[in-house]
Amino acid sequence: MRIVSICPSNTEVCEYLGIEDQIVGVDDYSDLERVRLGPDLSIDMEKLEAVKPDIVLASLSVPGMEKNVAELERRGIPHIVTNPNSLDDIGMSIMQIGEACGVNGSEAKQRWQQSLDMYRSRNWNRLVRVYWEWWPKPVFTPGRANWLTEMSALCGAENVFADHEEASVQTDWETVVSKKPDILLLAWVGVMTDKVNTEVVKKRSGYEGVPIYVMEEKYFCRPSPQLLVGLEQLDNVLNGK
Repeated sequence: MRIVSICPSNTEVCEYLGIEDQIVGVDDYSDLERVRLGPDLSIDMEKLEAVKPDIVLASLSVPGMEKNVAELERRGIPHIVTNPNSLDDIGMSIMQIGEACGVNGSEAKQRWQQSLDMYRSRNWNRLVRVYWEWWPKPVFTPGRANWLTEMSALCGAENVFADHEEASVQTDWETVVSKKPDILLLAWVGVMTDKVNTEVVKKRSGYEGVPIYVMEEKYFCRPSPQLLVGLEQLDNVLNGK
């Protein structure tokens, strides 16, 4: 089967399923080296059609992906669309992509769940209050219906914006300060760690020396099995392992 993935998370799901050798094209941000089809929000459809895909994998977890999906539909190109927000949703995406690509995803989904179960078996006396920052200006942070809130809980922490139902919350720094986080975790979407400037946060009014950690965004901002690497890193930060 000839597979095209137009977002990094679905590319990583294919790798988890062991079918990356069938991928013939990817978006510019996927780590896998294949024919590049452009940024995930502006896929070159002519180039995509030229690699003759049997199936295209898209995801609404990327804001703005709707434009690509509409164009795939207009051109009659076979595709599926995932939209995971929770850790369990990611397990379902593994199954969905496996089925669409002609492989049984049950074993891979089971591996995913077993890896999470190792963290779910733990108990905590006190939850550390964490603030996640997806974008600095305007400020965006995950809400309750998001994998980062779940990952925080698995590592003994509470997302201070878990009282917001939505998956992504636009807020302001004054509101962040009012929630009194113990730790600030910066995972700016699409920004490499060496480009994340913590001084941007430290210069904000009301910042009082709360510890800041820069997290590698590909392990925290993509709803894929790579989040397992992020879980281990987060556990190290919060629990000193």
